[in-house]
Amino acid sequence: MIDLRTALPKAWAQQSSWLLWLLPLSALYAIVTGLQRTLYRFNLKKAYLSPVPVMIIGNITVGGSGKTPLLIELVRYLTQEQKLNVGVISRGYGGDTSIFPHIVQPDDLAESVGDEPLLIVQQTGVALSVGSNRQASIACLIAYAESKNQPLDIILSDDGLQHLALGRQLEWIVVDTDRGFGNGFLLPTGFLREQLDRLDTATVIEHGTGTSDSLYQMHLIAGELEPLSPLSLHHRLKAPQPPQRVHAVAGIGNPSRFFNSLRQLGYDVIEHPFADHHPYQRQDIQFDDDLPIITTAKDAQRLQGLIYFNVWVLPVKASLTSACYALLYKQLLDIGVLSERRQNHR
Repeated sequence: MIDLRTALPKAWAQQSSWLLWLLPLSALYAIVTGLQRTLYRFNLKKAYLSPVPVMIIGNITVGGSGKTPLLIELVRYLTQEQKLNVGVISRGYGGDTSIFPHIVQPDDLAESVGDEPLLIVQQTGVALSVGSNRQASIACLIAYAESKNQPLDIILSDDGLQHLALGRQLEWIVVDTDRGFGNGFLLPTGFLREQLDRLDTATVIEHGTGTSDSLYQMHLIAGELEPLSPLSLHHRLKAPQPPQRVHAVAGIGNPSRFFNSLRQLGYDVIEHPFADHHPYQRQDIQFDDDLPIITTAKDAQRLQGLIYFNVWVLPVKASLTSACYALLYKQLLDIGVLSERRQNHR
């Protein structure tokens, strides 16, 4: 039986001709989503307006675009440099919906709260609420912040760009310029969630290895390899160094980007791609040799406990151009999250 979670991304990457048979479904998708937009535009359906301003970090494509590293960097900037109280909401894909909405704790399990929310909390310490009902998640988040006597100044939404039921003051869309927009078709013929003109209505942050004329760019900087488990150090194992041959394991939206990053660092890569948010089993990462394994920080959340040594995590950090911060500063002033008077008294 064909697993569409892996078959479709592969076909999109190759721009397979058989995808054209799906055009009627893409037309139906366009009609349904267009009707939804119209209903909200003319207030025939009401969007929920949070009492705290909302900024959405999303994309118009299926698969990874780098929005999680961007969100982590924005949390750092807003909390450390602008001294704002920040909260985050996330759908918590793959988590235990019976506990939603839920404030994520650093010692939660990925299978309970989702891998991306857990990664964000572990790296930033931000207050984060998971749940498919975003209004309920916001209410939970606000109540939690007030119980800590730290009322929120702004809420960042991890994805949710197409969730029109949630009102928002700011939208930042991440575009992976290396991947581009494929064949340019909407789902399922292509991997576009929305038409390209949607980029005209939001702030677009370009992310890729090539050159770009945009002022608003993001680059991912790889850090030093970290052991998934302290047992790697206990066994006196050293992190693999280029040009060593390694197994690369990635269950993210765009595994090829991770594999290419390792090759650019000089590694000889054996690829092991999995579907996004793949629930790993021990057999997924058992290979017929003793070569080290390198994975992403997101995958590490779901690999904990499955294998005990010689697994290494490649952390990445988002680096933004100065124009991105200048634009965000102006946007925060415009929506009242920051004020000139407040800045003068910092």
